Amino acid sequence: MKELKLDGQKRTRGTRGEVNTLRRNGRIPAVVYGDNQEAFTLSIDAKQLQTAIHSERRRNALITLQVDKDSHPVLVKEIQRNVITRAIIHVDFHRVSLKQKVEASVPVHVKGEAPGVKLGGGVLEHLVREVRVRCLPTEIPASLDADVSALQIGNALRVKDLKVPEGVELLLEGESMIINVVAPTILEEPAAGTVPEAASTEPEVIKKGKVEEGEEGAAAAPGDKKAAAPAAGAKPAAAAGAKPAEAKKPEGK
Repeated sequence: MKELKLDGQKRTRGTRGEVNTLRRNGRIPAVVYGDNQEAFTLSIDAKQLQTAIHSERRRNALITLQVDKDSHPVLVKEIQRNVITRAIIHVDFHRVSLKQKVEASVPVHVKGEAPGVKLGGGVLEHLVREVRVRCLPTEIPASLDADVSALQIGNALRVKDLKVPEGVELLLEGESMIINVVAPTILEEPAAGTVPEAASTEPEVIKKGKVEEGEEGAAAAPGDKKAAAPAAGAKPAAAAGAKPAEAKKPEGK
């Protein structure tokens, strides 16, 4: 593992304006705490910090922080970024002892190709993407490989199947499933000409309306247009409640 070094300068807690001025001058405010020692604030050169982070590309990289004449072995606990530019605006360093074990989260990377996926059309489920480990700060692995090259459909890879370096202890239960290969889900299509049950069911209100229409035209057989239409030349029936027409008086009387 490559040794990372950062130079820091102690600083006093300042106002927001002073912190913004510090960032404009190319330095990142930070804090160091842990290992039963007093916490203190400092600033780190922004370019040096970016180079250290991107060169190692690992979450649990051990960093030697040089402040004045003292050196502090630290792990990056938290990095705060600007929500828009994603530039680093603050860093929390956790001081550790090189002789005491620490706990850390390590990512799990899939290695190989499962025959159950490649040949059987199965689906690979990556259930656990990182595991907790306990070891010395100098022995924290960058990642753990999960070899799936022997997994068929229905097979699983568990925590106990992971290969870890000597001195590294897994804190997750051994039977916990990490990766699983399952059969693909097949959706059955309805047979041709089959009408879904919901589509063939008419709403109750429509049925009721049809019954009422049938009762009103019960005297005429369905489809009998002659019976339903009035005879040619027949006068339409008087509307219900209409007054009879008055008789015409004889002329000259």
